[in-house]
Amino acid sequence: MASSGAGIFGNFGQANYGAAKMGLVGLMNVLAVEGAKNNIKCNSIAPIAKTRLTEALLGPLAEKLGPDYVTPLVAYLVSEQCELTHEIFDVGGGRYARVFVGMADGWTAPNHEVPSVEELAANFEQVRNTDGFSIPLSIADETRAIMQAIKD
Repeated sequence: MASSGAGIFGNFGQANYGAAKMGLVGLMNVLAVEGAKNNIKCNSIAPIAKTRLTEALLGPLAEKLGPDYVTPLVAYLVSEQCELTHEIFDVGGGRYARVFVGMADGWTAPNHEVPSVEELAANFEQVRNTDGFSIPLSIADETRAIMQAIKD
């Protein structure tokens, strides 16, 4: 899949493009989960490269972002050597990095009670705290985290 930082991270004025590109990440996630039983791998790249569309936007930086930098990553991801699946990779100008969606431990309302807005607001720092995050590989992982948090 070819996603984009505009969808993963957001970019001003690109709501339709960003939504479509993040939709590809969602499709990749589902295909990776469904394909696992048949050893089918599915990953996504988020390239930033000089194209006719980006050349004017990137200005002089475009010369350092040739599309040829994307080729080695794509070739590796589609090779039999690659065992990775369900991952997103950022690529541009010779820099290659994993991008991921993480889930924080968060805060759990005490005693299985619905918290008030004020109680939730008072604990929002813990809701947002990213220490000890996990990287769920499916909605089952997310559900397990919730079940762990609310168990007696």
